Amino acid sequence: MQNNHKRFLNKNKILNLLLFSPFLICIPFLNNPQVKAGLEFQWDQNSGYRRLKWFQKDNEQRARNTIFFFLRPADRKASLLKITFKIPKTFKSTLKEEKISFCKVKIGGFESRTKCIKEIPADIKLNEDNTSLDIFPFSPIPRNKDSYAIVFKVFNPKRTGLYQFHTYGQYVGSDSVSSYLGSATITID
Repeated sequence: MQNNHKRFLNKNKILNLLLFSPFLICIPFLNNPQVKAGLEFQWDQNSGYRRLKWFQKDNEQRARNTIFFFLRPADRKASLLKITFKIPKTFKSTLKEEKISFCKVKIGGFESRTKCIKEIPADIKLNEDNTSLDIFPFSPIPRNKDSYAIVFKVFNPKRTGLYQFHTYGQYVGSDSVSSYLGSATITID
């Protein structure tokens, strides 16, 4: 009787080893810095915040980077006269007006790259402390199926973290009141 009990324990040990070994094998791979997370953190997740799409070519510290902040057709209710872009104070980078552009963009995917199709002529004004950017297109940005982007060509900040940019727009016919368009949160590793 005691011999049967030992066999039963040995079968349970073998079964436990077989069940838990895949988890034990996966543990070294969970700490892989190459793995990118598939979620985006947003402060104050309430219905008033809209998430805007963005794309950056490099997310390393102090790296030369091109960041696209998209304004897709769903992000615009009407034609836009003015776009105000709020930059976080902690985003210490080499922002210059000549390195910021506004363009009609082709958003890339699996088979193509994100690229500007046509530059949109606009006056771009960056305030003195680099926390706000005003874009005045020469003609209103129409409400159509085209996507537009604010493009930064900068060196990434040396401080890692999440940086949240807010976008506001003044619509044609509104009484100089800017409406909230959405927010984009970029990551610097």
